[in-house]
Amino acid sequence: MAALLRSTLLAAARSPRLERTVTRMPLSRSVVARFVAGTTTEQAVRACETLLRTRRFVSVDYLGEDTTDLAGAVATVEQYRTLITALGRLPQAAVAAGAVRPLEVSVKLSALGQTLPNTGHAIALDHARQICAAAEAAGVWVTLDAEGHTTTDSTLAIVRELRVDYPWLGTVLQAYLRRTEQDCREFAGPGSRVRLCKGAYDEPESVAYRDRAEVDASYLRCLGILTAGAGYPMIASHNPTVLAAAGVGVRSARRKTDEYEYQMLYGIRADEQQRIADADNHLRVYVPYGEQWYGYFVRRLAERPANLAFFLRALVSGRG
Repeated sequence: MAALLRSTLLAAARSPRLERTVTRMPLSRSVVARFVAGTTTEQAVRACETLLRTRRFVSVDYLGEDTTDLAGAVATVEQYRTLITALGRLPQAAVAAGAVRPLEVSVKLSALGQTLPNTGHAIALDHARQICAAAEAAGVWVTLDAEGHTTTDSTLAIVRELRVDYPWLGTVLQAYLRRTEQDCREFAGPGSRVRLCKGAYDEPESVAYRDRAEVDASYLRCLGILTAGAGYPMIASHNPTVLAAAGVGVRSARRKTDEYEYQMLYGIRADEQQRIADADNHLRVYVPYGEQWYGYFVRRLAERPANLAFFLRALVSGRG
């Protein structure tokens, strides 16, 4: 039943008709605000300032994906330029060269034109290069997000090319994909930054593990590869069992604090986020914002029954 509900919600996340319906509903602002840090750059930066004051790092995502025209992709690049400029004004942008950067932006290549016909890959590469150049000047890191499995080859090819000039560029690997162990072996080298996450799309069994226990097992195998490597693992999980095993793994690998980090989503397990940060670990919060919050929001509902229960209670009561 849980698997069916998840598949149904993930299908809903890509439904334009349902998006129109949900985004027009008189939802309490606090319902969406639990997971999304506003719709404007100013709101997102304020949320980041609050997190930074509590010793948590940030990775900011301007929401949007599957851009259908070049104008939309160009507008996304300009939005990221504005965001990076604002982040670069924060005191936390001034860190020593080579140090772990508290400020980062996360970018979906499909929002930069990756899926446009014929030239999408080249367009996304050029746009991502522009964002990396702006980020480097501002003292901000960039990580390229993972999306559906059909884009993985293109995304990793872009990562390889950009890391020639921007070796600090991060990438995201999804543990539920059967290919990911091999990708971890490739990207576990010196200087690499890899965010390892479970995966949030509805993928066919031919390319992805669909059983929760299999996904968790794959996550731990992949994490073992990354922690044994020479890169910088970014452990993106809210699962207590996975987090406990990750702690054992990084200690066994004798990694210092600046050689790995934990990552969690904005609005989820905030107390645990703070506990991890207060224990002198690097903890980075994934902070999404923007008008196109629907797909992201529904995927968060699909991930945990508690999120869906929260949403339904808010609808019934009329408040968040």
